[in-house]
Amino acid sequence: MFWDIISHSLPKVKQHANDRVPTAEEIKKLIEYPDRRIKPIVLLSLSTGIRVGAWDYMKWKHITPIKDESGSIMAAKLVVYPNEPEKYFTFMTPEAYNAVKEWMDFRASFGEEITGESWILRNTWQKVKPRYSHRIGLAQYPKQFKSTGIKTLLGRALQIQGIRPKLNLRNGEKNHDWKTLHGFRKFFKTQTERVMKSLNVEMLMGHDIGLADSYYKPSEQELLEDYIKAVDLLSIHSDKSKLEKQIKELKEKTKDNDYIIKAQLQEKDDQIQTLMKKQEQFEQLIQSLIDSEQLNPSIKK
Repeated sequence: MFWDIISHSLPKVKQHANDRVPTAEEIKKLIEYPDRRIKPIVLLSLSTGIRVGAWDYMKWKHITPIKDESGSIMAAKLVVYPNEPEKYFTFMTPEAYNAVKEWMDFRASFGEEITGESWILRNTWQKVKPRYSHRIGLAQYPKQFKSTGIKTLLGRALQIQGIRPKLNLRNGEKNHDWKTLHGFRKFFKTQTERVMKSLNVEMLMGHDIGLADSYYKPSEQELLEDYIKAVDLLSIHSDKSKLEKQIKELKEKTKDNDYIIKAQLQEKDDQIQTLMKKQEQFEQLIQSLIDSEQLNPSIKK
């Protein structure tokens, strides 16, 4: 009774449980927005589960690609909130890493000197001099693009792309059905928990896992191996990779089937050769008996 009275006197806490996760179709439409920063922002956010504030600390040196034995990128490590007490690390998909790499390479092609200290997000610049239609060097003076700008950019992109219309305040609409940046974080959690250990997901999201933190100490390699299980689920344009994987598996299966068939045919061929050899030996034996007059060929059975 006492706690009921106390709870009624406290202000109501804002609930986020009703907001949904963005769909793959909505995300694909969003990254078609004509600003090159949108693609790396969206794909990195979706595949890492970071908070929007993490972008204010993110430099090129904080992203490290991880390759398999063949040299292909299977993920990339991201250090979140470097040099801060909240520092932790997470991973991103090859798709997200490639989007960031393409963005950094694009900047370099216009004269910006890309180093480990380069901010992942920067301001835009005039790319072509209208009168002469050639590149100009304004890209050489980058200015960091912060989280406040990200929120504005994404909000504008969602509206222009027709994904999320403006709220109708007159009708009492106060919240969108999915929150832009929180929606990306929720997407990460929803997808990864389908195949990963829940504690690993919480750690990669920078959550405090409470008492378990004193006892549960997975290695970076163990977290990576668990994360890789979710790469396809976190990739928006993963149809090609999935198809290539299926084709590879099909080829291997076909190869195995061919091997089995060849082995069976060889076995049948060996059996036929054995029977033919026995038949030849039998005929030689009969002929030998006839020649030695031990068997009369005119005698019928």
